[in-house]
Amino acid sequence: MALTHNIAAIRVNYRKHALTEDSVAGHPIEQFKVWLQEAIEAQAEEPTALVLSTVNAAGRPSARVVLLKGVDAQGFSFYTNYNSRKGQELEQRPYASLTFFWPALERQVRVEGKVGKVSPQESDAYFHSRPKGSQIGAWVSPQSQVIPSRQVLEQREKELAEKFAGTELVPRPEHWGGFRLEPDYVEFWQGRPSRLHDRIAYELENGLWQVKRLAP
Repeated sequence: MALTHNIAAIRVNYRKHALTEDSVAGHPIEQFKVWLQEAIEAQAEEPTALVLSTVNAAGRPSARVVLLKGVDAQGFSFYTNYNSRKGQELEQRPYASLTFFWPALERQVRVEGKVGKVSPQESDAYFHSRPKGSQIGAWVSPQSQVIPSRQVLEQREKELAEKFAGTELVPRPEHWGGFRLEPDYVEFWQGRPSRLHDRIAYELENGLWQVKRLAP
């Protein structure tokens, strides 16, 4: 199929907001919370969606979209099957980057840092806050593994739905839980006219966050 548009000519001249060193918070987590709240209030689509990038033991990168499920002074948390490709890669190389993009606000945030598992208690609490169907789904899917057909998943879901029909609290599978990325680098990108974008980076140096402006 031939494209009907010249994709090299597609561009947007960003001009909605500006970003200065004086306007940002002293801590990147607080600045992130401001921007996330503004994205939610602007009704940006999937405001908690992020691209999670990992590398395997050979240094080969992979990326996928996941949802942010927590942000606090400790970092950014998300949940997955620990046996999935991303789970295995994070076991092999416990560093990752997160990329948020909110086109409605012409903003992007990049986060880098070390990743570790959240406590079993935190994983339990989040798991049991999910809809029951999603809890059962965590048992059903051997995430990232090859399966012969969708029918395998549907049959397994039916069997487990029957098994847990009278169970008020579905137990969390040991292979499913949370990761938390503890940032040491956070960059805020604000689109500006003529591609002269604002980039403000926070870098952790000797335990203190240093704020720097980067060229676009």
